[in-house]
Amino acid sequence: MLALCCKRLYLFIGDSLHTHTRRLAHSKFHTSIRFQKHIDRDNGPLTLAKVGFGCETEITKNKKPKAFAANLESGVKVPSIKTKIPKAKLKQVEKNPIDPNSAPFAPKTFSELGLSPHLLETLEREGLSLPTDVQSTAIPTILRGHDVIIQSYTGSGKTFAYLLPILSRVGPLKEAQNGEGVTETRCIEAVIVCPSRELGMQIVREAEKILGPQNRKVVQQLVGGANRSRQEEALRKNKPIIVVGTPGRIAEISASGKLHTHGSRFLVLDEVDQLLSFNFREDMHRILEHVGRARSNTQAKRVERQTILVSATVPFAVLRAARGWGRDPLLVRAKTVLSLDSALALGSLSPSPSSSAITQAAIESLPPSLKHYYCITKLQHKVDTLRRCVHAINALSVIVFMNHTKQLKDTVFKLEARGIKAAALHGDLSKLERGTTLKNFKSGELRVLVTNELSARGLDVPECDLVVNLDLPTDSVHYAHRAGRTGRLGRKGSVVTICEEPEEFVVKKLERQLGIPIFACEFTEGQLVLQNNEKKVLEQASVGNSL
Repeated sequence: MLALCCKRLYLFIGDSLHTHTRRLAHSKFHTSIRFQKHIDRDNGPLTLAKVGFGCETEITKNKKPKAFAANLESGVKVPSIKTKIPKAKLKQVEKNPIDPNSAPFAPKTFSELGLSPHLLETLEREGLSLPTDVQSTAIPTILRGHDVIIQSYTGSGKTFAYLLPILSRVGPLKEAQNGEGVTETRCIEAVIVCPSRELGMQIVREAEKILGPQNRKVVQQLVGGANRSRQEEALRKNKPIIVVGTPGRIAEISASGKLHTHGSRFLVLDEVDQLLSFNFREDMHRILEHVGRARSNTQAKRVERQTILVSATVPFAVLRAARGWGRDPLLVRAKTVLSLDSALALGSLSPSPSSSAITQAAIESLPPSLKHYYCITKLQHKVDTLRRCVHAINALSVIVFMNHTKQLKDTVFKLEARGIKAAALHGDLSKLERGTTLKNFKSGELRVLVTNELSARGLDVPECDLVVNLDLPTDSVHYAHRAGRTGRLGRKGSVVTICEEPEEFVVKKLERQLGIPIFACEFTEGQLVLQNNEKKVLEQASVGNSL
């Protein structure tokens, strides 16, 4: 009996002690949460106010925020921020971003962005006066010295968004300092890295367009597939200020000791999501360790290198890389500038590389002014359907995508047999052949360019008014990048997918994932005729309501 009483007493006391311990731990957990919240309030993530972009607002229950413009060093008028918010509403600041129409990011001309006078004169001669939305936001942010991630849909002008502020700071068009004239710089001050030769050549052409023929030696192209010895000789003789190239060739010449980038002020990683692939890992590691590192005696000292990451999509891998490679980088989109923490809090970036996040990124990369169609035909009639499609839409510049390089030549042969000038573009061609093909296509000598996934990114032909998928893309991301070859810089464009009847379900899946209407059509009597148009409109309306 005594033993039984002792056992019950022990169980009662032990349970009470366990309950008390749990309450104590629970109390400490909430105390740490309150303490962490206090820290976040005082030393929280970057906001627009901290980087100079903000508005002076007072948030009350019955009053909307008011903004006023403040002059920045860059010359752009942007509001500054002052907030008076109770503690309980601290998170509400992140959910009330600045109204983009209240004048911070709506300059009407390049002259309002703070670019150098020499550069503005050149832009005026080229007939360029109106910046795109992403240029209006990115240029002043870069000019203020911030590391940035530029994200915008394909064809929105991202190349000029980083080229113009760089050319405003380095090279013959840079802003005069201390009242002195422009002095010649004999070291490499900017390194631009891109994943493909096509994109590298395109960036060089854009830079040369602004610099003019008299300053072409300022930019040097270092891409794979070209003669390395000639590139090294050009570096020695021309002493360029900007180099543009692919990771392998830049790392190769750097390792040979003939490319000195330790004093570079700018490092641009264009299409950074592709540069993160395993194939580029070693080369990118060398580039990141050497660009912007000035050596003094035996110690390496990092200079104030500005890192600019560019991509139509920003998966979590890019976010993680940006944190490691840059100094408090900002996410720059059309009419918005956010810290990475703020973007995550708002749900702009996904903390995990889920399929939904990847699909959302693909949707954001689609140009807004596209029309999407699909046409069902038999395999042996695909090229003839392509011919009728080109004539029905009256497209003058057409890019056709296929999945296999071996089929490109046969498609070109069939098109030319039907009186359509066409050529193939693929990785097996030499640099000269690729350059000549692109030049002929852009000049209008070729009406149709038949290519594979190689050209889904980096191929910039603003005049392209039709993209045709002769083979289905593998997923929504590839569809978006193919479609982005047309409708560039606000132009209108069409995307037509030619498929067999058993493949129709793939088109329907792409339609659901991307949230865009892809209309069934056929080409008869030289016209594009929609099929079941009324039903399709009703379906899209119901989909929009459900979303």
